[in-house]
Amino acid sequence: MPGTGHTAGSLGVDSLGDLAGKRVLVRSDLNVPLDGPADDRAITDDGRIRASAPTIDQLAKTGARVVVMAHLGRPDGAPDPAYSLAPVAERLAEVLGRPVAFASDTVGESATATVAGLADGGVALLENVRFNSGETSKDDSVRGSFADQLAQLGDAFVSDGFGAVHRKQASVYDVALRLPSAMGGLVATEIEVLRRLTVEPERPYVVVLGGSKVSDKLGVIDNLLDKADKLLIGGGMVFTFLKAQGHEVGQSLLEDDHLDTCRSYLERATEKGVEIVLPTDIVVDTAFPSDDREPEPRVVAADAIPADALGLDIGPASADAFAAALSDARTVFWNGPMGVFEVGAFADGTRVVAEALTRIDGLSVVGGGDSAAAVRTLGFDESAFGHISTGGGASLEYLEGKELPGISVLERP
Repeated sequence: MPGTGHTAGSLGVDSLGDLAGKRVLVRSDLNVPLDGPADDRAITDDGRIRASAPTIDQLAKTGARVVVMAHLGRPDGAPDPAYSLAPVAERLAEVLGRPVAFASDTVGESATATVAGLADGGVALLENVRFNSGETSKDDSVRGSFADQLAQLGDAFVSDGFGAVHRKQASVYDVALRLPSAMGGLVATEIEVLRRLTVEPERPYVVVLGGSKVSDKLGVIDNLLDKADKLLIGGGMVFTFLKAQGHEVGQSLLEDDHLDTCRSYLERATEKGVEIVLPTDIVVDTAFPSDDREPEPRVVAADAIPADALGLDIGPASADAFAAALSDARTVFWNGPMGVFEVGAFADGTRVVAEALTRIDGLSVVGGGDSAAAVRTLGFDESAFGHISTGGGASLEYLEGKELPGISVLERP
């Protein structure tokens, strides 16, 4: 783990001692996708709720009075019914099999009364912490003032929202400075898995990167060129690499300002003996998928994308080549879909890659975000993968070698 060299175990919940009767603030990641009108929103993927439940349940069973903090979306520092955690509280109660009291504010009268009303072993969820502008403020004093109010609701703090630990925010970072703090089981597992990807990974080590923008992955590519044996690149980000090789990409997503960087990565890979595998064929259409038209997919060579077409998935030959490149891997990290997997016509590349990961004889890690959503959307058994991360951004920043504020604050002497 970056920082002091503490192990996840030494920072775990047991380090807080007997928590029976104590109010324990738990920062969870309950940022789930919702659909429907603001007053009747439905959860479309409860993966993060299910991942957060074990730590909450563990604490409740010790007799702690558990106060869960979480965010949902980007409500811009003010209450917004479209981003209320009320439907999350209902689903969390179902997953836990126990009542979850819901506070209709973060640190106001409802929060104070809800927490005061908890019995030993009781669980409460505060409203979206991002309804308070102090949560995400860049001003330490403003953020600290909100953290002071949150800390008054608890006697100890457990950090278990891995999807937020790369953010220096009040409920992630500043509360940990104000209360006895520990790492929850979910975060400890995430960090341990990521260590296995960065510290002497078992080889061959293959990294699969996709998603829309190459700019989101530059730091990861830069760092993993010194660690991985192969990099397989698909998704929208591949077109900047193809253009860097001199190929036309039609109307495909392109980041012109990163062409030189992509060229330099291709050159570095050659020098280091790292194999960068790019698609040889692409599934294209003349328009991005929409409700108004039926997709008209066709497969073209990656170096012959028509001027009026845009790439929306890797082609079948490329998908097979990616699967073959993964077949003997002992360690795999995958972040980012190979195409617009939400639309059946452009989901095959992502499906083939995901299926290849299920056959890995070793550690297979799905790096959160859209990759985790794809696994569930495409109907895969989650247990077939070694680990499915709950935090795409946090995973990427860890693999870039960046310090994660929500982790480093727990490691302080």
